Amino acid sequence: MTSEFLAHRPHPALRGLVAMMVGYRQTGLTPALHRGLPSPHLTLILTLDEPLELVAHPDPGQPPGSCAALVGGLHTRPALIATGTRQAGVQVSLTPAGARALLGVPAGALRSRDEPLADVLGGPAAELLDRVRGAGSWPARFAAVDDVLGRLALRDAPGAAPEVTHAWQLTTGSAGRLPVATVAATVGWSERHLRQRFTAEFGLSPKEAARVVRFDVARRRLGSAVARGSDVDLAGLAAGAGYADQAHLTREWRELAGLPPRRWLAAEHQLLRADADDPLRFVQDGPAPVSTS
Repeated sequence: MTSEFLAHRPHPALRGLVAMMVGYRQTGLTPALHRGLPSPHLTLILTLDEPLELVAHPDPGQPPGSCAALVGGLHTRPALIATGTRQAGVQVSLTPAGARALLGVPAGALRSRDEPLADVLGGPAAELLDRVRGAGSWPARFAAVDDVLGRLALRDAPGAAPEVTHAWQLTTGSAGRLPVATVAATVGWSERHLRQRFTAEFGLSPKEAARVVRFDVARRRLGSAVARGSDVDLAGLAAGAGYADQAHLTREWRELAGLPPRRWLAAEHQLLRADADDPLRFVQDGPAPVSTS
């Protein structure tokens, strides 16, 4: 099996809109299912050759299908992706602000949905995919994404209400530990009003967002611990990430990832990054970005 992963620091014009960009290519895989896990970012994928085969979406009412370029909204259930024997593409992690600025819709419009990029973005989607597929190197592919998304960022798209944006920042900045009541009081809204506006904007309620952020932190810490060769201390991981105990962590993992932590690690083993420095990173993890321009 061969694996190639490369992180790219997005152009400064995309700061706050694109959290990270990763190019990936793997061959010789044993056909399996990859779980696209809940995270605080929307996912935009541009495949380089084979389309993405989605066996199940976070929204169980959405039928399976394949797509050359897609965007997925925030969700609380895993997407199941058939990897086949190879996969290659560019994954772009968008912030909710990036959804508004680059896609022209609030993240809430894509809750639990995986949609063909052209259906959301329109004409620029074809240019984006064509340029990425036509480029002959990773720097050229990243430059194409920077260029197309950079032009989209110049549009005068309306932003979210400042209170909603602040509530999101409080939720993510506290790693999902700040009580919803505290978030509501801080932004000056009732909990009910915050829940309505927050859910409409992001597609997740404040409580769901806190769960997803906490899970994302725990998943990254688990991957880092295994990469260092440390024992998998789930009790310590639970305590450090703000769960009541290991049983709480495991329940949340089952609901958000579809598997408990150790089974998830085993199931995703062959899709882990193969580089020696960071063997347990996933495409969606995004190590410290390295500019390739």
